[in-house]
Amino acid sequence: MKPTEEVLQDLTRPSNVSVHSDDALVGKVKAAITTDDKKRKANEDEPLRRKPALVPILPTELPRQLEVTLWDVLHTLARATALSWRGAGRGLAEHWGALKYTQALAGGRDSFLGLTDEGHRIADHYKSLQSGELGVGFALTLAEHILGSRFPDHSVTIVPADTALRAGWALNSRDKGEKVKYRYRPQYFVEVWRPGEPSLAIPLACKGNHSDSATSAEQLASASAHAESVHIGAWNETPSLLFSTQLPTDGGTMTVHALQAPGSGGRLSPAEGREPSLNAPPFQANVMPDIHPPTEGLVAPEPVRGCHVQPKDYAWFQESLAHTTSAGLMAFTGSGHAAARHLTDRQGRKRFTGLEHAASMSVQDATHVLFGNKYVGTDHVFRLNGPRVEAFSGADEEVFRLLARGDVEEYRALVHASRHVRSRLAFDKDWGGPVSVHADGSVLALRLLPGQDEERRPGSPR
Repeated sequence: MKPTEEVLQDLTRPSNVSVHSDDALVGKVKAAITTDDKKRKANEDEPLRRKPALVPILPTELPRQLEVTLWDVLHTLARATALSWRGAGRGLAEHWGALKYTQALAGGRDSFLGLTDEGHRIADHYKSLQSGELGVGFALTLAEHILGSRFPDHSVTIVPADTALRAGWALNSRDKGEKVKYRYRPQYFVEVWRPGEPSLAIPLACKGNHSDSATSAEQLASASAHAESVHIGAWNETPSLLFSTQLPTDGGTMTVHALQAPGSGGRLSPAEGREPSLNAPPFQANVMPDIHPPTEGLVAPEPVRGCHVQPKDYAWFQESLAHTTSAGLMAFTGSGHAAARHLTDRQGRKRFTGLEHAASMSVQDATHVLFGNKYVGTDHVFRLNGPRVEAFSGADEEVFRLLARGDVEEYRALVHASRHVRSRLAFDKDWGGPVSVHADGSVLALRLLPGQDEERRPGSPR
């Protein structure tokens, strides 16, 4: 394995991702849908509803060769999984696993990312885990790029869909009340917002594989069913983004296959009811399950499985998205109590009111000055290729203070105003490792634990 110092340097070096999004991909996905529908019919399985139309994403919004940096991708992944429902392995613990996987990728400014020999070995043991986690990281990074290009005057935030939806629906048998026994749901929402205006919520479904483009077409066909399970506004008008990240083990380059479902929905305009109040405490609604097709004639059609955000719920859902994002950032800093104030009981408030963080060997209330700015959060210590490393996940001190006291409105005004100047990614020599600062005020930093000699072998006395 590489020396740890070299790994840290590599994390800030840009490389390229190959992007596939064209009419040929649409055709392959349609063929995969037809094949899957035939299999389901033969097995007498329930037919799936999928997005009725899929189209490519324009190269002006998603270049077919996109430059990325692994530390930025891992930061995006860590923020997105901070509210994960995977028990003790949630959040940053999953991120450290993904950090191990990134060592299996090699590339450069003049080349595309691909698996190394070490990557092939890891893939043999952790195929679904590796491709799944890295698939999420790259998909979310590309989604932010797409919508940032499409809406340059707005902020773009990733919201875990399961957590946001639990503020209104009982999603499975573990929840109380009405149950939506429907396993097809998008993994995330992308919220496009500007202070004082209605948000745009776009479902995002993403997968990953270690196979070939045919497998990615099948994954996109499945992703279309996940995205279709949430309607925001009018029937079949909710725009969506679909991704399948392919990490081939035959020496090929990593490729992200991407499509979109167009639509005029998703906009949380308060046509009915009240205006949203983002500083109000999170509210546990009990929205009726199922999606309601439009009435034709005098007879209303039967509802179909899924979650439907209707105009009367727009203000509540915009509040839910904002609180879920705030809770995720506070969980990322390691402050469970600050995260809990932005969650309802069904969303998992009680998971954050005990110990301050699920990660072992972590120190809460850590403070570091990075790039001349003060950040508060949590230090994590773990081994990377033998030596111990220190990771810091936190937030801008002012950002933390605002969200800890529940001032979501002021927080969003602050980060939106500074979105173009806050983001930064570099190897910070004063810190001693890669540092990533995102527009939402979060920071992720990594370095060798001070005071140790990397030349000592793993297992030797320290």
